[in-house]
Amino acid sequence: MSDTVSPATARPPAAPKRGWTARAKVQKRVFVLLAVGPCLAGYLLFTLYPNLLSVYYAFLSWDGISEKKFVGFENFVYMIKDKFVWRALGHNALLMLTVPALTVLLSLCLAYLLIYKKYREASIYKVLFFFPNVLATVVVTLLWAFIYDGSYGLLNGLIRLLGIEIGEYYWLGEKSTALWALLPPMIWGGVGFYIVIFMNAMRSIPESLYESAVMEGASHWTRLFRITIPLISPVIYVSTLFLVLGVLKGFEMVLILTNGGPAGSTDVIGLYMFNLAFGADSHNYGYASAIGMLLFAILVVAKYIVDKYTKKDGYEY
Repeated sequence: MSDTVSPATARPPAAPKRGWTARAKVQKRVFVLLAVGPCLAGYLLFTLYPNLLSVYYAFLSWDGISEKKFVGFENFVYMIKDKFVWRALGHNALLMLTVPALTVLLSLCLAYLLIYKKYREASIYKVLFFFPNVLATVVVTLLWAFIYDGSYGLLNGLIRLLGIEIGEYYWLGEKSTALWALLPPMIWGGVGFYIVIFMNAMRSIPESLYESAVMEGASHWTRLFRITIPLISPVIYVSTLFLVLGVLKGFEMVLILTNGGPAGSTDVIGLYMFNLAFGADSHNYGYASAIGMLLFAILVVAKYIVDKYTKKDGYEY
């Protein structure tokens, strides 16, 4: 009797068990859904949907309670003629030109000193510089409000110690100084965070580059501007972009310190839009949404300008 089995009577090979792989795929999909799903749902519900809804509101005349009235482009036409919009944008332009530049420059210098000067108290300085970022924005703002107070403020007290009699000068209550008084709290509140970022970037630079520069007699300023800054330029670019966009759309400090006063001398576009929508005397959601569309367009233009005039690619070493 032959041991060979005819093809007709041969059994087909057993199919591989796919239960484990199928379960692995299901588990992977469930994990991705649980990990990404809540964040994606929150983004769609609380970010994307309100933004799309504001585009619709921009073409309405609506106070949030009464019946909506479609007005077409009337809000945008009125916005172009609104002098308060352009005044607020002028204040934003001043803050955008000063706050990011001074914050980045100061953070770079302090980070360089903490990394390469090797102070024994460097760990203490790091904590002190980062301290404002631990506090809430409201706390930092109220602290500076006390510093600027005309009756018992720290700033007036220091000026008196120098022998200058300034009286009860309210820095936030004068049109000539109120806007400039916003710069120190904005810069102080952001320097500590960017010091940490720049310090981590500087630690990735090989020490041999600095050793060669020292042997050639390069000073600290030369090393900072010829070696450090070019090598961490991508990090500086991202930091500058975040600062520019943050200053343009942020208004929390202005709201607490001055609420746009005195006489609108510190009003910014974000605060003006907020007061139009939620102010005590105004609930014009349609016009506020139109200003929000303008702010979005300005953010896109600001991003393009930063991209064009800021070096994003670092040097290889």
